[in-house]
Amino acid sequence: MRLWLGILLLWGLMAVAGWGVGNGAMAVQLDKLLALPDWQSWLGYDQLGRPVGARLLLGAQTSLVVALSVVSLSALIGTAIGLVSGYVGGWLDRFVVRVIDVFLAFPGLLLAIGMAAVLGPGVENVIIALVVVGWVSYARLARAQTLSLRSREHVLAARALGAGHGRILLRHVLPLIMAPLGVEMSFGVAGAVISEAGLSFLGLGVQPPADSWGSMIREGTRYMLVAPHLVLAPGLALMLVVLAANRLGDHWRDRLDVKRLDG
Repeated sequence: MRLWLGILLLWGLMAVAGWGVGNGAMAVQLDKLLALPDWQSWLGYDQLGRPVGARLLLGAQTSLVVALSVVSLSALIGTAIGLVSGYVGGWLDRFVVRVIDVFLAFPGLLLAIGMAAVLGPGVENVIIALVVVGWVSYARLARAQTLSLRSREHVLAARALGAGHGRILLRHVLPLIMAPLGVEMSFGVAGAVISEAGLSFLGLGVQPPADSWGSMIREGTRYMLVAPHLVLAPGLALMLVVLAANRLGDHWRDRLDVKRLDG
């Protein structure tokens, strides 16, 4: 548990350190093309003589901004839709379910690729494309949880005392579904990081001079035989962050599993 938290904390520190890199990561050094690590850059240099370590920090910054933005917006939109749909029911709930089914009929990453291709490359468009895909899981979870809670005694009591629908949802329903939503958000961070890297690898995400782990891997594949560090550094960073987010989600889910605890 502490290991995975430490990795995510290191990811955040790398992103913060990226603000202090400045233009040094983009400086072309012709005398250090594909050079091995030295005291100035412990991770070596790329095909333009740029320090891989500095670019790795900028890539961490990009992935963190995208992950936090996508997860926050997706959770906000999806939870609001799921809460209202599950609480109101009727034709509205049936309509929301049909929309969710339509989105789930398409593979998420392929839908994100299509959205990114339509919107064009760039960090903002990557966030929009991933939010369009990502809200569905939160809406489905929030709806299912709300359906199980709307007939509980405390909700019926609040309704009998004259509490408004908005107050009931915000004070009596939402707090009880925050734990499973938090688990979904931890998995969402891993999904957003890997999706952003995938879009950037395909050339549909972050564009130069901005850096992304996905674009670094794409550039490094041309030189794998002579400079494998160009792929290994961003690849390992990406793997560790995604693994840590998923393991934390698994741990949190197990802690909330009542049946498992009873057993």
